[in-house]
Amino acid sequence: MFFDTWSGLGRVLVVGTIAYVALVAILRVSGKRTLTKLNAFDLVVTVALGSTLATVLLSKSVALADGVLALALLVFLQFAITWLSVRSSGFQALVKSEPTLIMHQGRFLDGAMRTQRITREEVMAALRSNGVADAAAIAAVVLETDGSIAVIRSADQDVVKPTLEAVRTP
Repeated sequence: MFFDTWSGLGRVLVVGTIAYVALVAILRVSGKRTLTKLNAFDLVVTVALGSTLATVLLSKSVALADGVLALALLVFLQFAITWLSVRSSGFQALVKSEPTLIMHQGRFLDGAMRTQRITREEVMAALRSNGVADAAAIAAVVLETDGSIAVIRSADQDVVKPTLEAVRTP
């Protein structure tokens, strides 16, 4: 249960190192976009890469060459999907979601929140984490395609920025 064989540990060290180096090389060649978190599709690719690397490391039935090919295939498919989505708006609509407005001018948009399964408490938590105490001071809150919540303050809101001159010592 705690230890199988020394050769098993040696395999993990050798195959793990080579697979890791291969993955880093593949990711460097594929560009920055491969591991972004812009949408759910990107998250799925990232999780699949991690799962594939773990399988290559721990499964004796998967050869290193098979694993590296699987990693390269996932990165290539992600590259192809993003390449097509940049060049075809129809394809982009098929694979990517749109941001959703969930609060406007300090008012919750309950229909949009219900559709996106977001609660008022989650929106208020996002406001607090952005330093907003009053929802009326908000122009918009947007649920982004990656699941994050963007808070856009009203333009007419007076934002007090602390400065060193404002600090007085007795």
